[in-house]
Amino acid sequence: MPLWTDIAGSITRSSGQAFAIEDRQAIGGGCINTAYRVGNGGRVFFVKTNAPQNHDMFAAEAAGLREIAHSGTMRVPQPVCDGCNDEASWLVLEYIEFGGGGNGRALGERLAAMHRVTAAGFGWQRDNTIGATPQINAWCDDWLEFWRRHRLGFQLRLAAENGAPRRMVERGERLLADCAPLLAGREIAPSLLHGDLWGGNTAVDTHGDPVLFDPAVYYGDREADLAMTELFGGFGRDFYAAYDAAYPRAPGYPARRTFYNLYHVLNHFNLFGGGYAQQAAAMIEASLAELR
Repeated sequence: MPLWTDIAGSITRSSGQAFAIEDRQAIGGGCINTAYRVGNGGRVFFVKTNAPQNHDMFAAEAAGLREIAHSGTMRVPQPVCDGCNDEASWLVLEYIEFGGGGNGRALGERLAAMHRVTAAGFGWQRDNTIGATPQINAWCDDWLEFWRRHRLGFQLRLAAENGAPRRMVERGERLLADCAPLLAGREIAPSLLHGDLWGGNTAVDTHGDPVLFDPAVYYGDREADLAMTELFGGFGRDFYAAYDAAYPRAPGYPARRTFYNLYHVLNHFNLFGGGYAQQAAAMIEASLAELR
């Protein structure tokens, strides 16, 4: 098959060692890409595929993984290569064998260390995606301006285009205009963020060390990462205790948590529709209530 021949050739060129795929197993769990474990006996890789036009999404993901790896704070799968042909695009990563259970304390400590890695401004060197949605990372000196323009405002415009209820969009625009007091009184550093930090994008390896994957990297308010850890069930008491011991959250975080998670819920509406509009509307009203 041309696709798998080309992927094997890409691995060969990137690694400097000849590689032919002898075994290929589909791996479930993703809703955006198709994933596989490929090997030839002694060497094994993790491969994600998508449509040919989505190659840049994979290139940005590989760059994000390298950014986190370069921080020296958190284990991520090392990118091997990415590419595309007429059939598909692909990203080849180090294959990490996951262990059972979790290690919330180590994850909290290492995420705190990662968040202490900062840049000169908010954003990143390139745009990427949050799920399948474009995520704009143009550098900005002001966090509030960045969040208004490239995060919440961007998703609200998409929601309007995707048929969101008019009142929800109007109330969201009101929040966008009036939200400054929610972020007032804090010195916000441009921290290295995973960007899509829910439980499905973390694991532990066979040594019990935490692993992050599927990032949507940029530099921003660390509370945006922490907020998302609580969006789909939370990471457990050990994680938050360890994080706060290493890098305490500031007072008022619960109100900002709802405000930051609105970005992700709007993105889910833009990707999947359905009841996410009602959830987003409720979060908008909760954030507006904090401003009264």
